Amino acid sequence: MELPDPWDDLLTSFQKLIIIRCIRPDKVIPAAQQFVIEKLGPSYIDPPTFDMKCSYMDSTPSTPLIFILSPGADPLELLRKFAEEQGMTGMNLQTISLGQGQGPIARKMVEKAAEDGTWIILQNCHLATSWLAELEQICEEVISDPERTKSSFRLWLTSYPSPNFPVSLLQIGIKMTNEPPKGLRANLLKSYLSDPISNPIFFNGCNKPQVWKKLLFGLCFFHALVQERRAYGSLGWNIPYEFNDADLKISAKQLQIFLNEYDHTPLDAITYLTGECNYGGRVTDNHDRRLLLSLLDTFFCEDAITQDKYPFSPSGKYFAPKNGQHDSYLEYIKSLPLNADPEASGAGKSSTEIVQELTADILGKIPEDFNIEEVMTRYPTQYTESMNTVLVHELLRFNRLTSTIRTSLQELRKATSGLSVMSPELDDLFSSMIVPALWVAKSYPSLKPLGSYITDLVQRLDFFKEWIQNGTPKVFWISGFYFTHAFLTGALQNYARKHKTPIDMLELQFHVTQHENTHEITSSPVDGIHISGLYIEGARWDREKHVISEALPKVLYETPKTHLNDTSFIPVYKTSARRGELSTTGHSTNYVLTIDLATEEPPNHWVNRGVACLCQLDY
Repeated sequence: MELPDPWDDLLTSFQKLIIIRCIRPDKVIPAAQQFVIEKLGPSYIDPPTFDMKCSYMDSTPSTPLIFILSPGADPLELLRKFAEEQGMTGMNLQTISLGQGQGPIARKMVEKAAEDGTWIILQNCHLATSWLAELEQICEEVISDPERTKSSFRLWLTSYPSPNFPVSLLQIGIKMTNEPPKGLRANLLKSYLSDPISNPIFFNGCNKPQVWKKLLFGLCFFHALVQERRAYGSLGWNIPYEFNDADLKISAKQLQIFLNEYDHTPLDAITYLTGECNYGGRVTDNHDRRLLLSLLDTFFCEDAITQDKYPFSPSGKYFAPKNGQHDSYLEYIKSLPLNADPEASGAGKSSTEIVQELTADILGKIPEDFNIEEVMTRYPTQYTESMNTVLVHELLRFNRLTSTIRTSLQELRKATSGLSVMSPELDDLFSSMIVPALWVAKSYPSLKPLGSYITDLVQRLDFFKEWIQNGTPKVFWISGFYFTHAFLTGALQNYARKHKTPIDMLELQFHVTQHENTHEITSSPVDGIHISGLYIEGARWDREKHVISEALPKVLYETPKTHLNDTSFIPVYKTSARRGELSTTGHSTNYVLTIDLATEEPPNHWVNRGVACLCQLDY
């Protein structure tokens, strides 16, 4: 937290923290962590390892031990290992996952375990909330009775936070949670301090120690990386996934087995099992799966085995250490940065007056509905021009949306003037700073706030108004379409009918033009169409080299005009959220298509960056 002179010497550490809070709020967390390290020591920053024995020692047979679950953390393996250490193996440890019809079975198992003095684990209590009242009764009547319960008995419960969980159980129970660590360093540290990697027999149990320890460290780094990427939102994963320690454990064991049983290193088999099965089994989005395998290729490759200090990042700050003892890996991990680089009311007008002004402003911007009959007369359905049909369908959708907006705003003005009753829908509309749910139900996907949404809607309506008045555009604004897939299909149909080719044998190809403004394009291509309005997220378009390049800090680039005629592999999404419901095609409903862009870097470089094109921004 160094500041320019003389402030660096005049201000205290806490005053510097206040300055950081004012001018760089995005740096407050690392600055606060540094402040804690300086004043209290690093032990207050690094999370301690989970100590189950401490919780066990505080418990009694009548005290349930409650695991509060969190995404990415499964305590079952940890609990089984601890039970083994305490001599509770085989039939001395019973497990049942609660759900429909499991209540009576679970009751008998608890009563039997209390009588025999064994342990029982009731998993996923949040899935059996209707049975939890009976569990509360069991705890009061059965396990609290010392004559019916042996001293070695323990009741373990696992549950996600639930409002229906009995308060009395929470009050008498010992509550534990084992959240996955935050940060690359903390994740790596946990992996090397947890079973099986912390076990000397396992860690030193490979007959190819140099290859084994490099690939094992790469696997742990990969495990930390896939969890850390969730912090980057849609740039990390289209859909957040709950990767956990079980994925790492099985992958590490398989890695050792393959290295011990084969003379060579079967990287393809190891990569397939780890990427496609163990971790990939959780991944439902096709582009996320491609990203996962691309990340894994960084760690499971020949260079990672043969090179000393093989870099895991462009800067070389993160690398695979040389073959050494377990403690040397812990020392290296502790030397890594705490925070990983991204590379690895004053009174004014009343609310009613403001709403009246806003509704009047919005109503003034929304034009009248399109005259569909007039448009169909001017642009009739033709075999050789599918875009006429696309235009009519788009106008019908926008008419439904603008009609809903216009009607709801007029009703809201009446309600705020006391001329009608304020319904729940209108009350939601009254207090909305984001697009109201009433509009969202009829709208195209958008993450824009209310003001930007209206501006965007008007621009879309103007685009179609110009189309109606001046004829088919020379350049289509792809971001303006309600249903982009219909537009792209229309382009394919035009080509198929013109050249008498089956449409299912066609695919879109792409060519980025040199034009920077749409008015520079004065004619339509002989085949295909020109489109504009895409934005690159995670990279930029280099106009000089005509390739995608590294993004400049805090810049989101609009791509040049694209001619759908020629052939890379960058997904296009409607909004920056990227994720949507999974459609029957295996793609997210937010997904539009995949385009090819030239690059000087390997394709995996941009896959790892999470690069995508967006049809609209969030503002």
